[in-house]
Amino acid sequence: MQRVLTTLGHREPDRVPLFLLVTMHGAKELGLSIREYFSKAENVVEGQLRMRAKFRNDCVYPFFYAPVEVEAWGSDVIYVDDGPPNTGRPFLRNREDILRLAPPRIDQSPSLLKVLRAEELLKARLGDEVPIIGVVMSPFSLPVLQMGFDRYLDLIYEAPALFERLMRVNEEFCVAWANAQFQAGATAITYYDPVSSTTIVSREMYLRTGFPIARRTIARLRGPTATHMASGLCLPIVDLIAETGTKVIGISVDEDMAQIKRASEGRLTALGNLNGIEMRNWTGRHTEHVVKAAIANAGPGGGFILSDNHGEIPFQVPEEVLLAVSDAVHKWGRYPLEWVTEAQRGHVDV
Repeated sequence: MQRVLTTLGHREPDRVPLFLLVTMHGAKELGLSIREYFSKAENVVEGQLRMRAKFRNDCVYPFFYAPVEVEAWGSDVIYVDDGPPNTGRPFLRNREDILRLAPPRIDQSPSLLKVLRAEELLKARLGDEVPIIGVVMSPFSLPVLQMGFDRYLDLIYEAPALFERLMRVNEEFCVAWANAQFQAGATAITYYDPVSSTTIVSREMYLRTGFPIARRTIARLRGPTATHMASGLCLPIVDLIAETGTKVIGISVDEDMAQIKRASEGRLTALGNLNGIEMRNWTGRHTEHVVKAAIANAGPGGGFILSDNHGEIPFQVPEEVLLAVSDAVHKWGRYPLEWVTEAQRGHVDV
């Protein structure tokens, strides 16, 4: 915990913190299918504890799967053998459904209660030894799962009044869900907001939509947040993201973390940005090179947590690669970073 808090203060701790955001690898460790693994909070807790010990991780991440929220609203969840559970048919099938929409009650939603149970158990086991990272979908991004991507984008442009109502309902749910996780034991909440990414919407659109929504929502949360664009680009809006009150920004592999650090002027800690897709085929030597480059580019001065670029490491990434990432962080991430010369800072190619 102290290591993470020090880097969040933009000071150099003993070592670069490592957040290996493994969600499904615990199922392999326990010899369970992904469906069985996520059926009980106790499975996820045991998986997270084992993953932390194996990879010397600096957090635990009791995130189950993306549709866990819309499952509480009545959506189906589709399970596969080798990947994360996905959302079934959207439950908002007509725009008029928004008029009758009300957020589900957290205490009456089995899918959400499992997550809260996992956070409670981890808090009881770990106390304040390590950050427990919870997750919410932003009110602005959740409608992709509620009604489908194409219909949601049409709604934003064609029905502003219904869009505003949907945002207000989603904000109430997001605030209640995040604060329930804080109460259960989460140290911080990852505020996933990929639709706000400039991969999807312009800076001007973000100023009218995702930005005021994030600022309103985050102000009502009872603990710190990290904003993550789930592989989307954020450099054109990083100054605005810093104004929402969040503390951390998840960085795409397609962006330069040193640039992000300069643009945020010490107000945001950079989290990222290992390529989870390519990671499936990395060798030990290449893994060490990529980790070393990331540390050289973003590590000096603190304000950097090494992680993947999406917020969920694919099921197919071998444990050998994750162990190599951990080994490289422990070898090259110790402060002071005397091996990083002035010429290297922010200029190492992967």
